[in-house]
Amino acid sequence: MGKVVALANQKGGVGKTTTAINLAAAVALLGKKVLLIDADPQANATSGLGFDINQAGTYECLLGDKRAEEVILHSEDIKKLWVLPSSINLVAADAELSTMEGAHHRMKEIIDSVSDNYDYIFIDCSPSLGFTTVNILTAADSVLVPVQCEYLALEGLSKLLNTIKMIKSRLNPSLDIEGFVLTMYMRNRLNNQVVSEVREHFGALTYDTIIQRNIRLGEAPSHGKPIMLYDASANGATNYLLLAKEFLKKNRKKKISK
Repeated sequence: MGKVVALANQKGGVGKTTTAINLAAAVALLGKKVLLIDADPQANATSGLGFDINQAGTYECLLGDKRAEEVILHSEDIKKLWVLPSSINLVAADAELSTMEGAHHRMKEIIDSVSDNYDYIFIDCSPSLGFTTVNILTAADSVLVPVQCEYLALEGLSKLLNTIKMIKSRLNPSLDIEGFVLTMYMRNRLNNQVVSEVREHFGALTYDTIIQRNIRLGEAPSHGKPIMLYDASANGATNYLLLAKEFLKKNRKKKISK
């Protein structure tokens, strides 16, 4: 079964969807079969990879109206990358899921139905800690947390970590923290202080690779491409390929240790 990694941070604007798009694409380019599930009503991961946001996807699967294999889309640009798209309809999921029997495990049922087809499944969560995000964390093996290199981004981490702790104790005992990825870095004293604090506090869980603030990263989604295909020479492309290699190396070590 493919490893399920949720990308979560309830604070918006920290590079979560950018990381979801480009890490998934980079891991696929490195030869792994990857499914990216867009679970954010903004559907930016869907459009950022060039797919139409006005079609059935995650929302319809959560309600049981569609099977995942019916709506998963294959990337034309990256042969080992697939996407389960999102749409604005997903806004209603929190309210509708809360009334369904066994609702906490709907995402797990969706993933279990297709996980044998992939090496890794990444889930782009919405910037909230609502019912849908809890549903995703119940289904995930681990959580990857993008952290913007500024102090305001650090303040919300305690709430996310408490939610992960609650999910682990009540719904998903095997849930782990995959790590913390520092994003939107600029070479200045403030950003360097944040980097130092995150590394001091979270230790080995903090990735060595830092994602630099990069104009080309911001442009790429409007062209429906990951940064590696939009501009392979950009710092963002180098950063995300390094992140993907570090991610795979960490996971190889975890498999060996088991």
